[in-house]
Amino acid sequence: MVIDEREIRQTTVEQAAKLIMAAARTAPKGKGIDVIEICMVTQPEIEQLADEMRKISAEIDQKFYLRDADNIMQAEALILIGTREQAQGLNCNRCGFATCATRPESVPCAINTIDVGIAVGSACATAADLRIDTRVMHSVGMAAMRLGIPCKGLNNTLGIPLSCKSKNPFFDRKPKEEQK
Repeated sequence: MVIDEREIRQTTVEQAAKLIMAAARTAPKGKGIDVIEICMVTQPEIEQLADEMRKISAEIDQKFYLRDADNIMQAEALILIGTREQAQGLNCNRCGFATCATRPESVPCAINTIDVGIAVGSACATAADLRIDTRVMHSVGMAAMRLGIPCKGLNNTLGIPLSCKSKNPFFDRKPKEEQK
């Protein structure tokens, strides 16, 4: 049997994505409390995210959303990592408020935000170990939060498109227009 790598690329990236998600799940969490949500997205949901990113670009006049929308269309899969809001009760002042009780609901718990960052770092390190190309994109996360992917009510969601091509499509990107 002869298997052409191009014919199994999608499956290969999806298998790698499962390992990448496991790495994000097992990343350390503040106080050991797991408020992280992780999912893999493929087509047609990647297209839905790209469409939402284009809408956001028009609304806020940020052209990099257009570039990133085109960019994720080159991904075989995409991982979303976000957090459910839950104050950790540390009164750490990291969010800028003296206590968790005085922090407005509109201000994310800093520990939750840090947890997302640690999970994303772990995910990207695993992707690198697997030789899967990535780029962390907050623009994808914004679109995902608006669409409720993976679920409604998440904060601090970031997207990580995945690719297994001869060149990483997520770097050396041309801006749509001069960035603001």
